Amino acid sequence: MPLLRIALLTLLLAAPARAAEVTVFAAASLKTALDQIAADWQAASGQDVVVSYGGSAALARQIIQAAPVDIYISAAPEWMDAVEAAGLLQGGTRTDLLGNRLVLVAHGPGRVPVSLDETLNLAALLEGGRLAMGLVDAVPAGQYGKAALVSLGLWDGVKDRTAQSENVRIALQLVALGEAPLGIVYASDAVAEPRVSVIATFPETSYPPIRYPAALLSDNVAAVAFFAYLSSPDTRKVFARQGFLPLGAP
Repeated sequence: MPLLRIALLTLLLAAPARAAEVTVFAAASLKTALDQIAADWQAASGQDVVVSYGGSAALARQIIQAAPVDIYISAAPEWMDAVEAAGLLQGGTRTDLLGNRLVLVAHGPGRVPVSLDETLNLAALLEGGRLAMGLVDAVPAGQYGKAALVSLGLWDGVKDRTAQSENVRIALQLVALGEAPLGIVYASDAVAEPRVSVIATFPETSYPPIRYPAALLSDNVAAVAFFAYLSSPDTRKVFARQGFLPLGAP
């Protein structure tokens, strides 16, 4: 058994049994990777992990309204900032856990790539359909997507042709199901969905750096251990395979 798992089990067994369950609120784009990580940790520790996924803004509002949560992982710093300003973080635990990239996806596998710059006629590529993306005023993927389109001079041509959703995984499903011909999602979302093709990657200079801050919101012993596990070499490999960019020291 890896040394980290032995250490986690030792910590859990040595501490008073305060809570056998860890409650995590996490950005929807983390679902595929975090589901696997939670299952691996449960198998190693015997402790249950319950993860609620959603838009980072909606989750932050629930936390501020006193939802019982042990760990929060946001897809953008501003929503973690809001939770921190409310005095709800365990001091010194906030960390930038992951990075990501922004991509343009199309319905169906094997689609032809396009050059994503100011010369692209994105509206024509929609062929009368809509561009799926997160809510541009609240959902981080939508905010990053709008920023990228504005930077490339493409926003005005499609702003009235968007299908905006409450989280990025809904936008991904709209494209996967053929309800929208194109969508703006994270690279990690595209990895998780075989029914879409990445036809372009947005220039990293066209949007702010994508960061996923994570923090503890309780002193639940099991949550403290699981939070440490999120930065372990094992989990970094899972995140990397799913298209994320693990940050910080392993």
